[in-house]
Amino acid sequence: MRKTMTDKESITQIDHETVMGKIIYLSNKEERKGQERGREHFIINKHADGHRKIVAHCEIDDRPAVMRDITYSLDENWLPTDCFVRISVDDQFMGSGWFNFEEGYAECETTTALEGRVSQKMATDGRLKTFQNHAIACDAWHLRLFDRNRDEKVQNSGEILLSSPDHRGATGPMLFPITMNIEYVGEEKITVGAGTFDALHFRFVGTPGLPQEHPPYDVWCTNDGDYLFLKGAVGGYMQTYYELVELY
Repeated sequence: MRKTMTDKESITQIDHETVMGKIIYLSNKEERKGQERGREHFIINKHADGHRKIVAHCEIDDRPAVMRDITYSLDENWLPTDCFVRISVDDQFMGSGWFNFEEGYAECETTTALEGRVSQKMATDGRLKTFQNHAIACDAWHLRLFDRNRDEKVQNSGEILLSSPDHRGATGPMLFPITMNIEYVGEEKITVGAGTFDALHFRFVGTPGLPQEHPPYDVWCTNDGDYLFLKGAVGGYMQTYYELVELY
């Protein structure tokens, strides 16, 4: 028997799931231990066919302050489809750009304060597997590239494109190619401001291709297939800690 829709069902459609959250950025430096140095608000939409989108607003308070807005979309196989990035540095416009990812290439159209209008097109090995737009919430999404069925404790991610080679993402935005070495630490149950979660613990231990090597970066994400960022800690000169403190 055919189901008859109610009046409300006939005019509304909500086939997606939505997650909203807040990540705080804290200093781990001895003289600033625990001091808030930034924050990030994000919204993730997971659609009925499996594709997903994240919108994130990121603020870094350390001078020169950085403000970033991104909209990043992936298909049902977690492959990037497009991304928008806008950044300001020292409270001044730095750049704005659109990135598009197709079979065999990536392209962008951007305008920056330093370079002016920029058009790029880079060849990729098939579809690009992941894109780094510098939103902290998206850092955990790279971790799906680690194959936990293999014996290697450290694996290379393969090709990755960035919107900026700067560790804070404070240049461009433009396409920049690197790879990443990822170490799997193990399964853990952790508690953060947003609650207690079954987590996967990974560590970024190398970034071949970056002009300046990024310090080791530990990341914990949910162990449910969604790779939701829970917390992270960067060593070396950065000494930064990130934590998910709100989740709706």
